[in-house]
Amino acid sequence: MFLYTNTILPVCDLYPILHALMINKTITTYKDAYTGLSRSTWLLSLVMLINRSGTMVVPFMSLYLTSSGMGYSIGKAGFVYGLFGAGAFTGAWLGGRLTDKIGFYPVQLITLTGGGLFFILLGQMKSFPAICVVSFFLSFINEAFRPANSTAIAFYSKEENRTRSYSLNRLAINLGWAVGSAIGGLIAKYNYQLLFWVDGITNFGAALLMLSFVKPTGYKPVSHKKTPGNAKQSALHDAVYMWFIVLATLFAACFFQVFTNLSVHYKLNLHFSEPFIGLLMATNGLIIVVIEMVIVYKLEGRQKNTVYIAIGTLLMAAAYCMLNVFLMTAFMAFVMIVFITFAEILAMPFMNSYWISRSKPHNRGQYAALYTMAWSAAQTFGPMGGAQIAEHYGFNWLWWTVCGLSLIAVFGFMRLHVYSAKKESIANEEELVQAEGKIPAVIEKP
Repeated sequence: MFLYTNTILPVCDLYPILHALMINKTITTYKDAYTGLSRSTWLLSLVMLINRSGTMVVPFMSLYLTSSGMGYSIGKAGFVYGLFGAGAFTGAWLGGRLTDKIGFYPVQLITLTGGGLFFILLGQMKSFPAICVVSFFLSFINEAFRPANSTAIAFYSKEENRTRSYSLNRLAINLGWAVGSAIGGLIAKYNYQLLFWVDGITNFGAALLMLSFVKPTGYKPVSHKKTPGNAKQSALHDAVYMWFIVLATLFAACFFQVFTNLSVHYKLNLHFSEPFIGLLMATNGLIIVVIEMVIVYKLEGRQKNTVYIAIGTLLMAAAYCMLNVFLMTAFMAFVMIVFITFAEILAMPFMNSYWISRSKPHNRGQYAALYTMAWSAAQTFGPMGGAQIAEHYGFNWLWWTVCGLSLIAVFGFMRLHVYSAKKESIANEEELVQAEGKIPAVIEKP
């Protein structure tokens, strides 16, 4: 008995110590994940947090248009989302061009202020043509903000923490999304009109914060004269990047179903309430806020960006497959959102790192614009096409279609990974041969 007691008690006594060590290690990991980012990066993220805390119109636009007060069909709601995407596509192009010409700071200020005005205006529109026109211009202005914001993050970050800098910005977006979706669900149950006012006011608040605290120092748009050699440095002449843009568009078209047609499916077919749908959307944002920075900190630099993107896309395919395979109870709806969230965590931060790695200071606005335009095109065709499939063939066909497209994107990203690895290997061999060729020349020189 004495031996038993003396043997077991020390082991039991170790548990609090091990537990404390695990907690300390976790705290240290979180601390390291956020260390080394610039003050301006934090301020840009705060601007984004305030702006996105008012994100209430977009996740509830389909529900708003199909509500009894508006009375439009799912197909028309999808058409409005298509115009959102069309406006975003053209706005992203103009935003990228303006960023390269006048700089990211004025572009962000102008678009935040203009977006606030158009959010409030959209809430006053009742006729379908008016809703379509205002939706287009609202999205045009809002998406012109994104290339400027992406360029600002690249400017204020270092190469070794660039992915984390983008992840911090995404953290702010998703925390704002979580707050906006949760509160928006409660507001939508009583008064959809208030959603537009809150979105507009938060845009103004973000612009005011940027005007007061995020003034750029030491930044000027890079003047770059057009020459035949420089023309080849255009993003449009980067064949690998254009292939990536096609795949990113396919990924985004599938991903956008979560915040558009999936909400309608939950409401009409599964009879979930608006507050519960808002809670599901908020869950997505909260998970990202809690763990994305740590995951990116642990993964950054360990594998090529395309590996993580492919894995994330595969998780997205699995999430959409679940909608048809399993009985979608409230619990399974949460599980599906968790899968989509991890797909987002693995894919999107490393997509940002991928495009920035292929750009140069003088054409960064172009690369940012093309990436934003990919998402804008997906916002046009994804929800619109998904709504048409759901209306004419049913939601089951929609989820199988999206799952299949996601798997095609997985294959594409893996092919891109293999191709890039081969090109990198060839380039390394050429550098080695050139280096070996230069050594004798240096030795033989008198």
